[in-house]
Amino acid sequence: MPELVAAFPVLAIAALYGYLMGSVPYGLLITKAAGLGDVRNIGSGNIGATNVLRTGRKGLAAATLLADALKGTIAVLVAGRFGQDAALAAGAAALVGHCFPVWLGFKGGKGVATYLGVLAGLYPPGLLVFAVVWLAVAFFSRYSSAAALTAMVLVPPAIWFGPGIALSAEKRAAFEGDHRVAAVMAVMSLLVIAKHHTNIRRLIAGTETKIGSKG
Repeated sequence: MPELVAAFPVLAIAALYGYLMGSVPYGLLITKAAGLGDVRNIGSGNIGATNVLRTGRKGLAAATLLADALKGTIAVLVAGRFGQDAALAAGAAALVGHCFPVWLGFKGGKGVATYLGVLAGLYPPGLLVFAVVWLAVAFFSRYSSAAALTAMVLVPPAIWFGPGIALSAEKRAAFEGDHRVAAVMAVMSLLVIAKHHTNIRRLIAGTETKIGSKG
């Protein structure tokens, strides 16, 4: 208990830092800077890369995807200098910040890019798991959303039962709690899946847009 009390200020600061990092609405800022107005007024009204792509500007969508991912990675790596618990707190908070940014009335993105950025910072081999699952499900189903959601279900157990590989050989001593990483990633997966409730309803109804479809 004394250790927890002593660590609380560090974890609180890490979580606040992560939230503020994650809450920066890059999709909105990038499209406004490009003179395209408010991206929330088109398509799904989302601030993520998928909706930015609906502007017809692939470069802006790619920039949004990268920025939304990097804010998660940077939050983890900076906070990770103070230990794994701080990195976990910052990473989870970055995702919360992206999904519920205070600047936009707590109406943010769905979190896939930021989820991947946090995963890259906490457990890089998890990206390979995500990619393999995504490609396999996307190939057979032709649904991008189904592929992403399936990958998020499988990434946490892959980390839990994985070989214990962390950021680098030198940092394994500080990042050897892979079970805690798996638990936090599982909670993050649940949040992102919840944010995809409309996609899930369309998948069940068979009305979700398939990859390559113009519908």
